[in-house]
Amino acid sequence: MVNKVYSNRISEYAHENEGRVILLFLLFWLAIYEFIHSGYSTFAIICISPILIIAVYSLFKWKMAAFWALIVVNFFIQMKDTPLPSGVPMSLWDEMLELLLITIALIDVRDNPNFKKCLNLMLLAIAIWLSFCVLQLLNDTCALGIDAASWFTSFRLMALQLVWILLVFCLYISSPKILLYYLRVWAGLSLFAVYWTWKQKNLGFTPLENAWLYSGGARTHILNGGSLIRYFSTFNDAATYGCNAAATAVALLIIGITNKIKWEKVCFLLISICVIWGMFQSGTRTGIFSLAAGFLVYIILSKSVKIAIPFGIFFAFFMSILMFTEIGNGNQQIRRMRSAFDKNDASANVRDINKAAIKKYLQDAPWGLGIGSTQANIPANNKYRKLSDIPPDSEYVYIWVHTGVIGITVFLVCMLIMWLGACWIVMFKLKSPSLIGIGGGLCSAFIAIQLGAYANQILFQYPNGLTFFGGLAIVYILPYLESDWIKYEEQRLTKQEAKKRLKKIKKLAKRV
Repeated sequence: MVNKVYSNRISEYAHENEGRVILLFLLFWLAIYEFIHSGYSTFAIICISPILIIAVYSLFKWKMAAFWALIVVNFFIQMKDTPLPSGVPMSLWDEMLELLLITIALIDVRDNPNFKKCLNLMLLAIAIWLSFCVLQLLNDTCALGIDAASWFTSFRLMALQLVWILLVFCLYISSPKILLYYLRVWAGLSLFAVYWTWKQKNLGFTPLENAWLYSGGARTHILNGGSLIRYFSTFNDAATYGCNAAATAVALLIIGITNKIKWEKVCFLLISICVIWGMFQSGTRTGIFSLAAGFLVYIILSKSVKIAIPFGIFFAFFMSILMFTEIGNGNQQIRRMRSAFDKNDASANVRDINKAAIKKYLQDAPWGLGIGSTQANIPANNKYRKLSDIPPDSEYVYIWVHTGVIGITVFLVCMLIMWLGACWIVMFKLKSPSLIGIGGGLCSAFIAIQLGAYANQILFQYPNGLTFFGGLAIVYILPYLESDWIKYEEQRLTKQEAKKRLKKIKKLAKRV
């Protein structure tokens, strides 16, 4: 009797879920078949396929989850103790999520009016740079023939990812709430990087971090006989961390100053100060110039004497202390930062010597060595092998070496076009002071990271590309969000005032 009832229930379930039952039955037999003929690996892949299908379905249903996953994953890709599974190329994590987000948007294209926001000056600048990089496929300066595979690897990182970043940010930063959540997530991740710096400094490095340091990282990160350590936090090295921290601090400080919500203002300002502390622990001397350049840009963009005067006085005072005094010289990190102003610094002299040698070789190669031409695929007897052996030291020198004087000129023009377009929006199209602060902060951060890239190879390192090119893409969609932003901000200010009144009433009641 029990068996009959049980079989009836199975029959009823199978009748109601006929398609699912058949699919599971087929998957079961396919798994058994593959286990017998192909082994455990294929069997395991088939067994987890339902989980992957559910995961993809969930991302399609809650598409913003994929966006937030992209932001978090991008931040931790380069961490020595990254929680991400190994065996997958770092760039693929970002690209898979970006392409998934773009695919979801294309599927929902009828319900998604955000595609028109992607048609802006930044897209034009990226398209020009992208077209030039496509032409580089035909560059055979080293007489090696066309190597499409090597070219595409560099092309993805130098150009194609900029398209994905622009599309993702323009499509998914679609409301004031999402914009605010993004800024909070960015600030929270930056604060975690500061915490990890503190941990490295006071509690020591993890086994994986130690392994990296003593397998080559020590040469640039453990200085002065071991008495000075450059901390790299969750990043691939101290230079990437220091330049990221400088640009992030600029943005968060400006956003904090112009924010009208009291608790947010305090949080952004405190986090920016913490991030500046982290920048000093990295020992990245370019960070000081990036920080200063970012704030100088905002002084111009703000068009406000009230902002310009205090900012100008503060930074003149700050730079004067570093340049003309010995205050803080007891701290090795400050002494290292101060050496950035030393014209006789050995590190700067080596870079100048390298640039002079590169310039001599590139006289016969106006198109550069070619994208994808590296030490690994240039023969030892090749005229340009020596050029591939010289450390580029910076992103701009790297682009100069691989695309020549023509390429670096195109790149600079494209960066300038997209940045000036964003600055024009901040100065002439936005009316909301807090939104001008967000736009100005992101424009200032972009110029800060570009200055960092002039001295260090950090522009396309994770998480910098997504963070700062994505930030500039946000500026281009701010005019679309402004009317909703003003309403949303008014609602939040009303709630803030209501809380203030309630606190006053409670205080008066206690006095009585």
